[in-house]
Amino acid sequence: MSTSTVRSVGKSEPLSWSRTVERELVHRTSVAEVLLTDVRPTDTPHVFLAAASWPRAHATFPRDGSQRHSPLILVETLRQLGLYIPLRFYAVPEVFRAVITDLYFHLSPADELPARAGATEITCSARVSAVRRAPDESAVGLRLNVTFAACGVAFGQGGGGVRFLDGARFTALRARSAVDAVPARPPEGWYRPAAAQLTVNHPHDAVLALDQGELLVSPADPLHPFFFDHPTDHVPGMVLLEAARQAASYRSRGRLSRPLFGSLKASRFTELTPPARVLCTRHGSTCAFRILQGGTETACGTFSYT
Repeated sequence: MSTSTVRSVGKSEPLSWSRTVERELVHRTSVAEVLLTDVRPTDTPHVFLAAASWPRAHATFPRDGSQRHSPLILVETLRQLGLYIPLRFYAVPEVFRAVITDLYFHLSPADELPARAGATEITCSARVSAVRRAPDESAVGLRLNVTFAACGVAFGQGGGGVRFLDGARFTALRARSAVDAVPARPPEGWYRPAAAQLTVNHPHDAVLALDQGELLVSPADPLHPFFFDHPTDHVPGMVLLEAARQAASYRSRGRLSRPLFGSLKASRFTELTPPARVLCTRHGSTCAFRILQGGTETACGTFSYT
């Protein structure tokens, strides 16, 4: 990724890192988990500039010794932008349910800066495309592509698609995509790998368990302050992504722990029970993963580590 300088916000005032945006517009309950501090339109249609504050040491995500931020901080910032921009600028009602269909991220390690004392000020350039609108002109779907920069140097990219559904449409979609899963076996034989084997800071950050050699999506803490900041009726996409990352780390004995590229595509909702399986196939420095529940694939993706 080439070095670039992020341009100014047209005629408006400079971006601010002084306070967070409204937590409701990024679907967070805890203000401490809100990363965005400012989002503004530019003179170019469908292009926005945003400010985000990345904490030096997020309790959930370990650093790899180089003092770099976790890739999932970038993904969480992308998720928050994918909610805030449509709700704030595309007339999406706050009561609508957001469904992320797919996402990707890409980091350039040569351009990454070490985490700074206190927090790192991140500038995001976001472009909205493929906007689909309802008859009342509110957006019901769009795609977002974002470039991430620190100190004027671009070091990462990310993007994805999101749909917005009213209560009736969301209920209908849940009914159509529900998995006919078999009952879960009793957890007596389950084993929780050690935190170091999953490359996490603390045992409560684990989202995997082992059952007769199979890796299962099974968060150690169902009230985890990051993964389950608010109630949910299905497994969040961030949990699936972290489960796949932990699976790659476990299967590779820690060799594959910090992906530089990642993608996730969700074809169905992953239900909270019974625990979904994580299949992880390594090809050199690349890992392909699948999430299966009741014999049905609910999500798939890829990580690359070089």
